[in-house]
Amino acid sequence: MSGQYIEDLIKIIAKFPSLGTRSARRIVLYLLKKKETQIPQLIKALQDVYDNIKVCEICGNYDTQTPCSICSSTTRENNLLCVVQDISDLWALERGGLYKGKYHILGGVLSAIEGVTPEDLNMEKLIQRIDTEEITEIILALPATVDGQITMHYISSMLKDKGIKVSTLSQGIPVGGELDYMDDGTIKLALDLRKQI
Repeated sequence: MSGQYIEDLIKIIAKFPSLGTRSARRIVLYLLKKKETQIPQLIKALQDVYDNIKVCEICGNYDTQTPCSICSSTTRENNLLCVVQDISDLWALERGGLYKGKYHILGGVLSAIEGVTPEDLNMEKLIQRIDTEEITEIILALPATVDGQITMHYISSMLKDKGIKVSTLSQGIPVGGELDYMDDGTIKLALDLRKQI
């Protein structure tokens, strides 16, 4: 019956994004081979995250404090707000260290197919922030998908009478990208958003 414990762990890990049963099996086998060192470290790391990580009451970020270190920072630009779909997008923007404003995490995008409405997203807090903070520009850094575009349109129409500049990230060919490997939509965006040099 000891195999049941392994199968239970495989089932849990297989539910993680981008992992399936095969990947979960490899992870579990690795953990079992390094049972004395890896499993106690993993248990401690999971317990530390469980005990210490909070959701920021302002933007929705994960941190050990709320408001998070980004929202409570005195060195960031308070008038600039970047709206992202998820925390992973915030992490991607922070990784480059190029953006110095604040964030707002929606927790998804509008989707008629999946039944995601504005009430399911962090829209109400976004409006509260716009009404109470001195925001002059909102950057909509949402996915270049149909649902992302619909969400951007919804937010920009919501902000129409607020006197706030609304912008989106430029889209097109990535740095180092070759045309041969790009899809038609990316090439079209790159042509449409071309800049004079």
